[in-house]
Amino acid sequence: MEQELITWEDFAKVSMHVGTILEASVFEEARKPAYKLLVDFGEHGVRKSSAQITKLYEPKDLVGRQIVAVLNFPPKQIANLMSECLVLGSVIGDEVSLLRPDHPVENGLRIA
Repeated sequence: MEQELITWEDFAKVSMHVGTILEASVFEEARKPAYKLLVDFGEHGVRKSSAQITKLYEPKDLVGRQIVAVLNFPPKQIANLMSECLVLGSVIGDEVSLLRPDHPVENGLRIA
């Protein structure tokens, strides 16, 4: 599948940062199985998100895990949650494997 090329300026507009998951719980109100996440992005604050990652992860295993998320999307209402960032992962069917740094880094670190 051929994809549209973007410029370096386009890529620079995407604000991807590392954060640490502080809380994870089942998102009962979501239409598709998902978790509610509370993620610490250091100087960028603590943000809420919804993530459809229930096939490969349990909430208790997510707390303390570092992840990568896009921070500059507008907030999005998902059921009764206002999602404030987009957690990134690789997708195969309905399984999502979270994107994360190989080694612990400072929360808020920008991905470039």
